[in-house]
Amino acid sequence: MKKLIVCLITLSSVGFMSCQEKSDKVPEAVKITFQKKYPGENDPDWKKDDHGNWESHFKIDGEKYRADFNEDGTWIETENDIKKDNLPEAIKKVLKEKFPDEEITEVERVDNAEKGLFYDVELKRKGKNKDIMFREDGTIIN
Repeated sequence: MKKLIVCLITLSSVGFMSCQEKSDKVPEAVKITFQKKYPGENDPDWKKDDHGNWESHFKIDGEKYRADFNEDGTWIETENDIKKDNLPEAIKKVLKEKFPDEEITEVERVDNAEKGLFYDVELKRKGKNKDIMFREDGTIIN
């Protein structure tokens, strides 16, 4: 039992230190761009993704957001989950017409540096789910 407790404490300490290490290594350019884009947001959680970009996780008015930045501080995109009911009516109409029997597993509102504002709707599929990107007017963009 004593060994188990020591092991748990050690693992917890290592986990905590590794989290601290990640946030301490966020490049200053990334932090500056984040603050310019989201003034007043002082406590984002940072992590580096599989592509080498920096992800910030934070909340605005109780809603969860994720913003991505290149190593040099360039903003890539910001996304947040929304409820299916909060999709624009034009998108709901297209989904009903073109994908009437599809189950929606996730909906995100995405503001992207290159593509602008769009909605990413994930449909449940056998094997791998399918993402469809929509403009606010219901136009499919992928």
